[in-house]
Amino acid sequence: MIKNVIFDIGAVLIDWNPRYYYHQMTKDEAKVEKFLTEVCNFEWNHKLDLGRPWDDARAEVMAKYPEFEEMIDAYWHNWPEMISSPIHESVDILMDIKKRGFPVYALSNWNDITFQVALQEFPFLRLFDGRIISGEVKIAKPDLRIYQLLLDTYNLNPRESLFIDDRLDNVESARALGIEAVQFISPRQLEQDLIQYGVIPVGDDDDTDPAMGCGAGCACHS
Repeated sequence: MIKNVIFDIGAVLIDWNPRYYYHQMTKDEAKVEKFLTEVCNFEWNHKLDLGRPWDDARAEVMAKYPEFEEMIDAYWHNWPEMISSPIHESVDILMDIKKRGFPVYALSNWNDITFQVALQEFPFLRLFDGRIISGEVKIAKPDLRIYQLLLDTYNLNPRESLFIDDRLDNVESARALGIEAVQFISPRQLEQDLIQYGVIPVGDDDDTDPAMGCGAGCACHS
């Protein structure tokens, strides 16, 4: 029986994608793709999520790609503009689960500095009963140690915990430790998964208060 629900944040609760900003910065789509696949790519960003200082991360890519200086600096200073919005339906699901009495936790790869800004921008991030942020603990998914840290910190039974993440490798790591886990595809699919796990009753209609939730009349992004 599931007693705890653990959420990833990016691409599950918040729609973050650097392309949102860079496609406004330049109309040269080939340049944007080169930048995000060769310069400030996934592996480089992963080190930021591990808490690497910005100055070190900047120096690494500037030494190789000085012609991208403006775009490199924007990655840090303009990152809030890379967020389209909260994923409203997912936030409503989070609030509904919490309202039903389930403890909810966050397990997210996120830089420690920028996460503090996100906490101010998105008040719903304070709804969690506990959180482990990679930049704060210097370990990141899919490293098994960060999942174990969450379990140990909050005394969670893995078989009673359901983890939700958009990346399959992160989901598989959770399962390797005995945590129940599903890959996030869409809010609608997540609802179905939660029904299968008995977190949300079959045929239940969400009556989340719009003034507090993230659907119509969204108040989650201040």
